[in-house]
Amino acid sequence: MPRTILKVAVDVPLRRLFDYLPILDAGLPPVGVRVRVPFGRRNQVGLVVGHASHSELSQPQLRHAEESLDATPLLPPGVLELLRRAADYYHGAPGEVFVGTLPGPLRAGRPAQLRTPKAWQLTLTAPSVDSLRRAPRQAALLQFLEAGPVAESVLDQALPGWRPAARILAGKEWISRVAARGVEAACHVAQPHPDLNPAQAEAVAAIGAADGYAAYLLDGVTGSGKTEVYLAAIEQVLAQGRQALVLVPEISLTPQTEARFRARFGAAVVVLHSGLADGERLAAWLAAASGRATVLIGTRSAVFAPLARPGLIVVDEEHDSSYKQQDGFRYHARDMAVLRARIEGVPVVLGSATPSLESLAHGRSGHYRTLHLRERAGTARLPRLELLDVRHQRMAGLVSPALIAAVREELARGQQVMLFLNRRGYAPVLLCHACGWVPKCDRCDAHYTLHRGRQLLLCHHCARERPLPTNCGGCGVRELIPVGAGTERIEADLTALFPDHRVLRVDRDSTRRRGALDEHLSAVRDGHADILVGTQMLAKGHHFPAVTLVGILDADQGLFAADFRATERLAQVIHQVAGRCGRGEQPGRVLIQTHQPQHPVLHALLRGGYSGFASALLIEREAAGWPPYSHLALLRAESIKPQDAQRFLGATLSLAQTLGHSGVDLLGPVPAPMPKRAGRYRAQLLLQAPRRAPLHALLRAWLPELEQLPLARRVRWSLDVDPADIY
Repeated sequence: MPRTILKVAVDVPLRRLFDYLPILDAGLPPVGVRVRVPFGRRNQVGLVVGHASHSELSQPQLRHAEESLDATPLLPPGVLELLRRAADYYHGAPGEVFVGTLPGPLRAGRPAQLRTPKAWQLTLTAPSVDSLRRAPRQAALLQFLEAGPVAESVLDQALPGWRPAARILAGKEWISRVAARGVEAACHVAQPHPDLNPAQAEAVAAIGAADGYAAYLLDGVTGSGKTEVYLAAIEQVLAQGRQALVLVPEISLTPQTEARFRARFGAAVVVLHSGLADGERLAAWLAAASGRATVLIGTRSAVFAPLARPGLIVVDEEHDSSYKQQDGFRYHARDMAVLRARIEGVPVVLGSATPSLESLAHGRSGHYRTLHLRERAGTARLPRLELLDVRHQRMAGLVSPALIAAVREELARGQQVMLFLNRRGYAPVLLCHACGWVPKCDRCDAHYTLHRGRQLLLCHHCARERPLPTNCGGCGVRELIPVGAGTERIEADLTALFPDHRVLRVDRDSTRRRGALDEHLSAVRDGHADILVGTQMLAKGHHFPAVTLVGILDADQGLFAADFRATERLAQVIHQVAGRCGRGEQPGRVLIQTHQPQHPVLHALLRGGYSGFASALLIEREAAGWPPYSHLALLRAESIKPQDAQRFLGATLSLAQTLGHSGVDLLGPVPAPMPKRAGRYRAQLLLQAPRRAPLHALLRAWLPELEQLPLARRVRWSLDVDPADIY
C-alpha cells in the first residue's frame, strides 16, 4: 500500500507521534521537514519523522497537515537517527526530542534561512579615538573600524565584549551597521601555534588514523595540552573538507576556548549555547547545517545540531555533570556524542584530566582507546598537594594560620593565589544568638543564605528572596549573627588580612552582568588581581600562569554526602582546582584544608593521584553493584499536597510488580533528600539492574500504564534514565 500517513512529532509532553494526512493538493512532505498541523483548537509546528501506509485512527478522524515549512529536510538522516534512538533510550516524549532540540525560531515556525552577515563601519560624524580616553572599550572599537568595515564575527574574535560599546556608539550615530559584503572571511589571519610534544603528536596521529568510527579517551593531566591535541586533530579533519563538533560543559565559563579556536580557524568557527540571542543561535545552527561553518563549539544541546560533512566530535571535560540535562528531555550529551559518532561513522575524542568512572571502565573494556598525556606541556610541572589539619586551629573565618602564612609568602614573591570554596554568598546560615532562631525558606526544606552585599536572604534552591531582617523572627532580639562562610565572606576576610593586595571574587553573584566573567578573568591574566576567590566556576579549564598557590578551604564537604558519586566528584574537583596552579615557570603548591586528615579518600588522592584513586573506586563500585557496573532509572514525583507524590509512586510500584520486573530491583518509594522544594513535596523511586535490557523492557511496558494512573494528572513526574544525581 502507498505510504500516505505522516508521522509527526509535536512539541507536547506526550510519549507518542501523531498521524496526519498529507497537505491537500501537495506532495508527501519528506521526513525531516517541519509542517504546520492542527492540534486541538490551535495550530502547532511539528516535524515529520516517518511515513506510514495506515493509521490506528479511522479516515474521518484524521486531519490534513496545513503547510510544509521547509522545501528540503531540516535534519539530515544521521541526526534523525540519533534523535530516534535518544527518544527510545531515554523514553522521552518524541515532540520534546525532535522539535524541542531545534533553535527557538525554528520551533516557532520561522524560515530556516541564514541571516546576511553584518559588519560595522564609522560614520562621517565619528570623533577621534583620543576623545574617548575615559571609555577604553569604545575607543578600541573606533580604532578597529578606522581601516574600514569589519564583520561582526571578526569583532567577536578580536574584541570580545564589543557589543555594548557598539550600541552606545551607534546611539550617538558615530558607527553604523551594514551588510558584510564578503569582508568576513578575508579578515582572518591564522595565528602561529606551538609544536606538539611526542605524547601530543602520538595522540593526534592515533585520532587521524581512524577509518570511520572510533572512540578515544584522552586522559591528560591538567596543563598537558589537551586543547592543542583537539586543534591539531581538527586541522586534519578540515584539510579533508569535513567539519568538527566540539562540546564544552559551559561555554560561558571558558571564553578562552572560543578565543583559541577562533585564533586558529577564524570565521570558520561558530558557537552555539544558551547565552546567545535567538537570532544568533539560529545563525550558528544554520551555518553548521549548510557547511559554511566548519567548526561548531557548543554546550550539550549542540550534540543534536546538523553538520553537512561531519568528520570529528570532541567532548572536552567529558566528566563534567553539566553534560546531563536535568529537566525536560533528560539526556547525557557525552553519551549522545559517542552514539552520534557511531551513527555518522566518525571518530570521537573524550578529553579530561579526571575521567568519569564510566569512561575509564569503557577504556579498560576496550570500547574506548585510551590516549595518555602524563606530563604538562612545556616546562610546567604538576603542583604538590598537601593536607592541612585545621583541627584546634584559630581560624580567620575558613582560612587557617598555615594557609594565611603561605598566601603571604607567595604574595611577597609577586605571585598570584587562588582560594576555592564551592559555596557562594556571605554565610549559609543567619542565627539568633539569643534563642537560636534561623530563617528558613517557606517553600523549601532549606535555610536562607545571607548575601550581605545585596542586603538580602536568598534561597539557593528556589531563588526566593527576602529583605535582611534586623530583629529575630522568634524573640525579637537584635542579635543575628552569620554562621559559616561563603565566597563573599572569604573575600571580606582576605581584604582585611591583606589590605595592600587586590582580592577578586569570581562566582555566580559577582558575574551576573553580561561580560563580567570575561572582565574578571582578563584582570587575573593581566596581573590586576593578587588573590582570586571563587567557586567551581574557576575549576574548568582556565589558564592562570602566575597562580602558584591554591588553597581548598573546605575539602570535607564531599566526604560524607549520601550520593554514591560524591567521592568521585570530590576527587575531580580537587584535581581540577589544583590544575589551575603552577602552569607557568614557577612550581605550584596546593593546600587542602580538612578536619579529617586521616580520611582514606584524601590519602588515596595524595598517594596515588586521581588515576590510583579512580582504580580503587571502580573496584568498590563493582563490589557494590553501582554504575558503571549496573544501570539506573529514577522516577521522580512532586505534588502540592504532602502525600500525593508518595501515593503516586506507591501506585507505580504496584503496577511494576503486576507487570513483572525480573532482573530489576525497585528501591523505594522514599521522600527526596530535600522533601520540599519550591513549594512542592517530592519523592522518588529508584530502578536498578545489572543489565540494560531488562530495565528498558520494564520501562517500555510500564510507562504507558503509568500515564493512565488517576494520580498521574495530579502530580508532576519525570523519568531520568542514567541519572547523574540520585539524591
